[in-house]
Amino acid sequence: MAKKTVAQLEVRDQKVLVRVDFNVPLDEAGHITDDRRIVAALPTIRNITDRGGRAVLMSHLGRPKGGPEAKFSLRPVAVRLGELLKKKVAMGPDCVGQAVTAMVNAMHNGDVVLLENTRFHKGEEKNDPVLAAALAALGQCYVNDAFGTAHRQHASTYGVAEKIGAGKRAIGFLIEKELKFLGEALEHPVRPLVAILGGAKVSDKIAVIENLLGKADFVLIGGAMAYTFFLAQGKKIGNSLCEKDKVELARKLLASAGGKLILPVDNVIASEMTDHATTRVVEGEIPEGMEGFDIGPKTIRLYESKLESARTVVWNGPMGVFEKKPFQAGTRAIANMLAKISTSHGALTIIGGGDSAAAIEKFGLADQVSHVSTGGGASLEFMEGRGFACIDILDNV
Repeated sequence: MAKKTVAQLEVRDQKVLVRVDFNVPLDEAGHITDDRRIVAALPTIRNITDRGGRAVLMSHLGRPKGGPEAKFSLRPVAVRLGELLKKKVAMGPDCVGQAVTAMVNAMHNGDVVLLENTRFHKGEEKNDPVLAAALAALGQCYVNDAFGTAHRQHASTYGVAEKIGAGKRAIGFLIEKELKFLGEALEHPVRPLVAILGGAKVSDKIAVIENLLGKADFVLIGGAMAYTFFLAQGKKIGNSLCEKDKVELARKLLASAGGKLILPVDNVIASEMTDHATTRVVEGEIPEGMEGFDIGPKTIRLYESKLESARTVVWNGPMGVFEKKPFQAGTRAIANMLAKISTSHGALTIIGGGDSAAAIEKFGLADQVSHVSTGGGASLEFMEGRGFACIDILDNV
C-alpha cells in the first residue's frame, strides 16, 4: 500500500511537524563535519514552506544522558540549515514548553523553526505519551522524513503520529525515496540480484543473510564476519576477529545456502591494524599471530565477476578496514565496480547506510551509484524484511 507523501498534504496556513534526521557528526568545537543528512531533508522542508506551510522540525542528536547537554544542542544545525535554505531558521529553547509554544504560534507562512534535541527528554526514547502529546500540540499535521530512526518507536517518530490522527500524516520525500529503492530492489528486483554483506559481526546480519538468501542470486561476504564462516568450515583464522558463539549458526547458513553464499578465497593479513602495517596475501588458513583485515586480489576478481552481470545490487558493510590504507583495496574495488555497472549498463546499485555510505563517499563515487541510504540500522532492518511501525502508522493514499 502506497503511503501519502508530503506533496499530498494540505499545508497552507498549517503548522507542519516534521521529524527529520539531523543526527550529524560534530567536531570538538561543535562544527558540523558532514551535512549530508541536513541536505537530504531540504526537498521536504522546501515543499512545505514553498506551499505556504510552517515547518516545525524535530530531531535528536547524539546520545545525551536523559537531560540537556550543550554538546548535543542542535544550534549548529539551525545555522547550517539557514545557510542552505537561504532564510532564517529560528532555534527553539527546548522541544516542548510555554516558550516553544509561543514561538511556534508566532510563525508565519514559509517560516522554519527547529526544536531543540528531542532526546533532552527521557520520554523520547520511551515513547512517553505525555511528551508525545506535548509535541503533537505544536502542529496540525505530521510528516516523518527521518529514515535513520524510522525503525525506532519513539515519541517523535510514533507517539506524535498517533496523537495527530488519521488524515494528516505523511512521509517526506527522503523516506519515499528510501522505500522506493530498497523496497523495489528486494521485492521486485531486475535479476541477477547480488547482495554484498561485510562488517565485523555475523550476529548483526543473521536475519539479513537469511532473508537475502531467499531473494538474491548471490550473497558475497566480506569483512571480519567472513572469519566466523571460515571457523565454521574448520579453517584456522589466526587472531582474526570472529564470533565463536555464532559458528554453529554460520555452519547452518552455509549448509542451507545452496551455493549462493560466496566467501573470500584469499585475504590480506597483517600482525597489526595500522596505516604502516606490513601485509601479505594468504589463501586458505591464516597463520597464528596474524589477522585478516581485507579480502585479497583473487576474491576481488571473483566478486567482480559476480557483479559484472548483476542488474540489482544491495551493499551493506565494508570488505575490510577501509579506514587504513593497507586494507582498503577490497572495499574500493567493490565501490568502483558498483559505479561502473551503474554508469555503463544502468544497474540499480543501492548502498546501505553506515560504513558502506562512508566508504562510497570517501572514494568519491556516491554520485555514480543509484542510491546511498541515509539509515544504517534502518536499512539493515529493512533488508531483514521487517515492517516499520513508524511508517505503517502514517496515512495510505
